Amino acid sequence: MDTIDQLLANNRGFADSLPERHLDVQPSRHLAIVTCMDSRLDVFAALGLGDGEAHVLRNAGGVITDDVIRSLAVSQRRLGTTEVMLIHHTDCGMQTLTDDGFRAELEEATGVAPAFAIESFRDVEADVRQSLRRVRRSTFLPHRDRVRGFVYDVDTHRLAEISVEEES
Repeated sequence: MDTIDQLLANNRGFADSLPERHLDVQPSRHLAIVTCMDSRLDVFAALGLGDGEAHVLRNAGGVITDDVIRSLAVSQRRLGTTEVMLIHHTDCGMQTLTDDGFRAELEEATGVAPAFAIESFRDVEADVRQSLRRVRRSTFLPHRDRVRGFVYDVDTHRLAEISVEEES
């Protein structure tokens, strides 16, 4: 049995153990969380969230890309979220590569240069600040005043808030 077949069996057991219910498409906490795809981050457990309470958007590095802005715009304008929580983390894989190096690696392997930005970074706190600025400056998002950024320590599981000074 391959990994996906094992996960399907897990899902059957999970689904069979729960009562049938329907949750509203709008998150009950009116919260969207943008975080990394890292498998060490269990966002729901770390924050004490339950099903239906928040949108969780994940990508490599938890960076604010055009696609994340697209998802946040839908989340805010159509699905009722009013707050954004950004969570980056220590020991991130995006700190182990460079944009130019990974771009060259992809082009060498495929013969095509990627059209997407790689978004690697060295300083996780600086990257949180950049992400905060990107969200706060996006005119596509009506709720930009309640955006906060954090770094999750993968060893201690604690969050540290990162602030950014607003430009005038």
